[in-house]
Amino acid sequence: QVQLVESGGGLIQAGGSLTLSCAASGRTVSSYAMGWFRQTPGKEREFVAATTWDGSSIDYTTSVKGRFTLSRNNAKNTVYLQMTSLKPEDTAVYYCAADIRTTRVRTTPAYWGQGTQVTVSS
Repeated sequence: QVQLVESGGGLIQAGGSLTLSCAASGRTVSSYAMGWFRQTPGKEREFVAATTWDGSSIDYTTSVKGRFTLSRNNAKNTVYLQMTSLKPEDTAVYYCAADIRTTRVRTTPAYWGQGTQVTVSS
């Protein structure tokens, strides 16, 4: 089992920055691919970004490229999502995810956190 706990969400004005953290525990989480998703009411959960177990490859959804940066610190079992130039449309509940398979972490990860709310005001 892998447990994921997100933190860092909040209310921020448009144009501002926020960094989310995801603390992982359980199995050897440093071997897991990690990702971030987001969801707004009435919509499906959307892929945001993901990284391989060693951080050597990182993918982003088009709408956040150049504004969001995903990083991981395996020594701390923590993944970060640095968000800059935030827009009202970034408002969502952000979820951390993990899977042993890199390909699956972008689609149907095995493990999810409980989510953290990010609200961007205009």
